[in-house]
Amino acid sequence: MKIATWNVNSLNVRLPQVLDWLHTHQPDVLALQELKLDQDKFPAAAVEMAGYRAVWSGQKTYNGVALLAKQEMADVHTGLPALPDDEQRRVLAATIGGVRVINVYCVNGEALDSPKFQYKQQWFAALNEFVRGQLAQYPELVLLGDFNIAPADADCYDPQKWHEKIHCSSTERAWFAELLDLGLTDSLRRIYPEGAFYTWWDYRGAMFRRKQGLRIDHILISQALCGRLNDVQVDTGARAQERPSDHAPVWAAFG
Repeated sequence: MKIATWNVNSLNVRLPQVLDWLHTHQPDVLALQELKLDQDKFPAAAVEMAGYRAVWSGQKTYNGVALLAKQEMADVHTGLPALPDDEQRRVLAATIGGVRVINVYCVNGEALDSPKFQYKQQWFAALNEFVRGQLAQYPELVLLGDFNIAPADADCYDPQKWHEKIHCSSTERAWFAELLDLGLTDSLRRIYPEGAFYTWWDYRGAMFRRKQGLRIDHILISQALCGRLNDVQVDTGARAQERPSDHAPVWAAFG
């Protein structure tokens, strides 16, 4: 089973790339973030022509998440129960081939002194509560998406420059660690404990060409799936295309 995640930063713009990626890589599941389109604007017909079923939670201009799968999806859930009034479309879960897949587009936070950072803190607390309940119900679980957190200095091209800045602060890293403490494993680091792997590069300053990025897109897996994990890769080739997303796809393969 091959499960992938990709923040596409506008599905309208990136749809041809997504369809090409599906054709080339043939994932069983692809989780998308930052659709940036209304619920009724999702290109369901094009996805179906590519051989995939889809469920999605859209939001005009901002946010939006989708799950594309070759198999049927059951027990679809959107949002975080602890934040019932949150209108931002950031969470989508479904059971696919016996695996619970939770797709998240986590809050950016803007800056540590921003009100948006307070929202990020509240949101991660709600996510932690939701995932705890999901793990109790679904032993085989994958939590994946754009977390907007680089969990360690090794996940940042310049740790000194980013020290205690957004995405790399000790506070955010503690939230990430709390998710792992629920019984999840960072799949990439299980396969590759060391080394620089980046999934996001700022459009500005030729950051991709200069290999200056952050690893903020993750695939976290439950203990029941660790023994089945065969490989994890970041597809930097997708980031090298014309008019790319600022994120690269990440995929994990399970036996």
